[in-house]
Formats: sequence, C-alpha cells, structure tokens
Amino acid sequence: MTTLTKEKTPQKQNTQPGIEAEMHPAPQYIKETYLPSGKLKGKVALVTGGDSGIGRSVCVHFAEEGADIAIVYLNEDEDAEKTRDLVAIAGRSCLLIKGDVKDSAFCKKAVKKVVDEFGKINILVNNAGMQFPQKDVKNITDEQLRITFQTNIFAYFYFAEAALEHMHEGDCIINTTSVTAYRSSPGLIDYSSTKGAITTFTRSLATNLAEKKIRVNGVAPGPVWTPLIVSTFDKEKIKSFGSETAMKRAGQPSELGPAYVFLASDDASFITGQVIHVNGGEVVNG
Repeated sequence: MTTLTKEKTPQKQNTQPGIEAEMHPAPQYIKETYLPSGKLKGKVALVTGGDSGIGRSVCVHFAEEGADIAIVYLNEDEDAEKTRDLVAIAGRSCLLIKGDVKDSAFCKKAVKKVVDEFGKINILVNNAGMQFPQKDVKNITDEQLRITFQTNIFAYFYFAEAALEHMHEGDCIINTTSVTAYRSSPGLIDYSSTKGAITTFTRSLATNLAEKKIRVNGVAPGPVWTPLIVSTFDKEKIKSFGSETAMKRAGQPSELGPAYVFLASDDASFITGQVIHVNGGEVVNG
C-alpha cells in the first residue's frame, strides 16, 4: 500500500480539482487482494467525480463486481480516460460525460445520456466535491461560498432528482459526505458545512424514498490520499496529511471502494439513511 514517507515526498499541485496522473506518490485505487463476486452484475452506475481519487476506486470496484459505469467529471481528461481503461480491463462498459455539476441543466442531460446509453440507471454515487481551505472565516468570499455549495450539495440534489425518474425498487443512491460533518474543521468551514448538509440530505431522502424501496446511504471518509488534497492544501499540510488519525496515516481510495460496493449491493438491503465511517480512527482534537 502506498504511504506518505520522507523517501516519497508528496508533491503539491496548483490547480483544483487536481490530476491523479501527476500525483507522487500515486494513490491506490484497488487492492491486489480484492476478490470480486458479482455483487453488482447487470447494474448500471453513475459516479460523479469518478475520474480519480475515491470516485475512481468506486468505478473500478463496481466494474469488478459486474456493473457498467458512467463517469461524470469536470476537465481531467487523462484521469477519466485512465479510469475508463480500468473499467474496460474489468470487462465492463464505461461512458465518459464531461461537464460542470454546478449546472443543473448539465446534470439532467448527464442522466439522460446514461439512460440513452445503457437503458437504465440503478446506482447513483454523488461524489464530486471541491474545497478551498481558509484560516479566517472572513476570507470566505461570496464566490467561494457559492462554488462550494453548488458543487458539493446542490449537484447532489440535481442528480438525485434527475436519476430518480429512472430508478425503481432495489436501486440506490450513495452520497459521499465526510468526517468533517462530525467534528470540527476550522480551516474548512464552508466545505464541512456542505458535508453536514449531505449527511442530513441522505437521512431525509432515505425516509422519503423508503416506500419506493429505493435505498439512500452515505460514506464519510476521513483523510484520504486523492488529487483534492494535493491541489488544495499547502506543502506542510500535505506532508503530514492523515497523521491526526488514530492510525497515524492517510487512507487510500482502495480502502473506501468496498464500502460503496457493500451499500450498492443486496448485502445492504436492510440499510438506508445510514453513513459508513471510513476514517482511520477519528481523533477529535488531533
């Protein structure tokens, strides 16, 4: 497993959302020991932010389990094409949809493209997100606040509303929230606020859809080694990233993918409105 060490000094990128192909060290998207068992055979999954990081891990794990994949991404063409290749290696089809999730019209068109291509949509993974660290709340501009909320929570509404027109009993939605929704994150006030919104959105939508037998759950990652980290934090933060956890390290996307597989599969048929915490052992005051 890739870990952050002095021998492999983590590198900083200057533009969000970051490029996984340029990360050093590279994230691990699936473990060599992972054994698929057809849990998602015949399913179609739409994954936002599926080009890299946690999203790539979800796509690869889902494909290994038998699902066809549609990836929504902003502008990271190289990463998206790499993920498409990985899905193809797993023997599944992958549709790439490039665009801005802040645009509600684009979100609707993206869902339509998935249904036109595959004939259905069974799993929606709302995962795309952005963050802009600020030490002082007064430095959070109106524009930053708007971009953060439109990307991190408005888009979740847009995709859910559009996808639900095509979802039926047994289908599901999985939302990526964060450990920051459950503990203080003084340098990510607006970001953590959106993650809190995602958590309550997940719970409320789950009860709203329970009669239709469409499940809604979430995953709350702790610090995970993804392009978002190297494109938003400074060099010192990147170097020590994850050291505040009980395990004293950052997680890998490969350690998140199986949680999404579980929630998407029939193994989680009696689970809705819940959040799986994959955070390395939370240390509140770390």
